[in-house]
Amino acid sequence: MVSVREKVLYGLGDTASNIIFQTVLLFLAYFYTDIYGLSGTMVGVLFLTVRIFDAVTDPLMGALTDRTHTRYGQFRPYILWLAVPFGVISVVAFTTPDFSQSGKIIYAFITYGLLMAAYTAINIPYSALGGVLSSDINERVSIQSYRFVFGMLGGLFVTALTLPMVDWLGQGNKALGYQLTMGVLSTLGVMFFLLCFWGTRERHQPVRHPKKNQVWKDVRALFTNSQVRVLCTAVTVLMTAMILKSTLAIYYVKYVLGREDFITWFISIGMVGNILGCALASRVSRHIEKVTAYRYLQYISALLCLGAYFVPSNQWIMATLLYFLWGFFLQMATPMLWAKMADTADYCSSAANKNLTGMVFSTIVFFIKLGIAFGGAFASGLLDVFQYMPNVEQQPATQQQIQMAFTLFPAVGFCVVGLLMNKYHLTHDKIHQLKAQSQPL
Repeated sequence: MVSVREKVLYGLGDTASNIIFQTVLLFLAYFYTDIYGLSGTMVGVLFLTVRIFDAVTDPLMGALTDRTHTRYGQFRPYILWLAVPFGVISVVAFTTPDFSQSGKIIYAFITYGLLMAAYTAINIPYSALGGVLSSDINERVSIQSYRFVFGMLGGLFVTALTLPMVDWLGQGNKALGYQLTMGVLSTLGVMFFLLCFWGTRERHQPVRHPKKNQVWKDVRALFTNSQVRVLCTAVTVLMTAMILKSTLAIYYVKYVLGREDFITWFISIGMVGNILGCALASRVSRHIEKVTAYRYLQYISALLCLGAYFVPSNQWIMATLLYFLWGFFLQMATPMLWAKMADTADYCSSAANKNLTGMVFSTIVFFIKLGIAFGGAFASGLLDVFQYMPNVEQQPATQQQIQMAFTLFPAVGFCVVGLLMNKYHLTHDKIHQLKAQSQPL
């Protein structure tokens, strides 16, 4: 059994990750369009280009961690080595230089690219670490529940304090405010990463990787496995829908609901829903098989998005309630997803007779980042299609289109994810059966 203390300290690593990830997810598009001065189309190109490049590096990072063996373990050393560089780069990425427009575009590509590379280098090992803290199926859901509760607490910290800190630290200069705010947040992130390194231990040791094995053979071993293919496809669609909705949340509140003063409350209440959903995931999975539960949670999320489309712009309380419920049910599924990733990693490693834990996690994260790239680019590109103009009252057609993109488009995505998961067969009983029989699906 993994102690509560160790689960908490492991969860602090996701607090650190989410301090940056949620800031990028919720505020970077708005920062680039309304503060930094880029067009929505350029932001879309930036997100798509950098995130696809970043996603390509994930399997390489996974292959590297599978071949890492130090006195600190296989995955923990990267948390120690990269915590400070990650924090520094985060501040640099939210800095607005006094350059020409072309110079600012180049600066944005370089610094955002470095930020995503640093995130990959520290988050791939951190994610895989959760799979080696324990080999017990139920314990893994519990570990991931702690992880995402603390991760979402980091997100709540970001949603509740970012904009007030920008105003307070910037004293009217929002560009400076974002830079100083990221300095504060990054310092906290570095501290939490170091606590995670100090407080965790790698117990479950997969099959040791042959030193001379080629990376391309590992990749081939993964993609001949149907369960990896299902998860990769599902997470791509999932993240595209989720990032589209999350990116447009600020625009929805500011321009559709007409409540710019309520942005911090709206996204913070949504984050509280995320936290509560993650906290209940382990309990729900004890009573409902986690693959079945995951599938139905996607359908519930889709229905809540659909309902939000019909909420009038003056009903901001109802809009907030539906956003809260959407986060609650969608994020209840997240620990189940990551527990399934650990199950799949064990299955692939056993079937291939080699350690593929890092490769499985990094490959699935590769497709997660593809979804993030598609969702962010889609959201930013749609703003230009909708003829969005920053910091002015939008035309009624633009408001309606933003509302549609915030609600109906994600609803379709979550339905597709639910349908795709019908093809995922590594249920609780199947995992035990495979362990007993040691035979592939």
